[in-house]
Amino acid sequence: MMPPADVRAAYKAAPHLTHVELTWREGRIEHWLRFGQPVAEQRIDRFRRIVSFAPDSVFAFVRWASNDYGTVVSRMDIARTVGPGDAYQTLPFVRRGGELLLSINGWPRVEKVLHAIDAVAALGLDPSEAAPEHWRHVHNRLTVGQDPRPYALDQHRAWLTRRRISP
Repeated sequence: MMPPADVRAAYKAAPHLTHVELTWREGRIEHWLRFGQPVAEQRIDRFRRIVSFAPDSVFAFVRWASNDYGTVVSRMDIARTVGPGDAYQTLPFVRRGGELLLSINGWPRVEKVLHAIDAVAALGLDPSEAAPEHWRHVHNRLTVGQDPRPYALDQHRAWLTRRRISP
């Protein structure tokens, strides 16, 4: 199914960016960002907007939906956006896609990721600046039913050093 023309126009306006379609219909469909630093935003209608990210940005995208019988989707993805020509994975409601760092289904596990994000923020850090390896670690531990280790300032300093000296 193709997105509406106004959504396609937003994607074509800035093809080098990664676009995330957010929807908010209270109690029915709630797609929102938990963290990330969009460089642009476009309102489509009163329920939908598109936020756009520059290459090499990290964001957390939560998707929740329900029907008359209860929750039908509870999912969180943390992804790093990519530049033109880079390999990527596709994600629903994310145009072009990104490098998937974490992908969790089910509210109990999504809630644990939200706690992990809050723990990074409690250190005084922006979760989008945390080491990508931490989000992969959280994904792997939750996938096998174990609690993830907390993010540490020493780990963050090592990540900043690696990022500064890598080509």
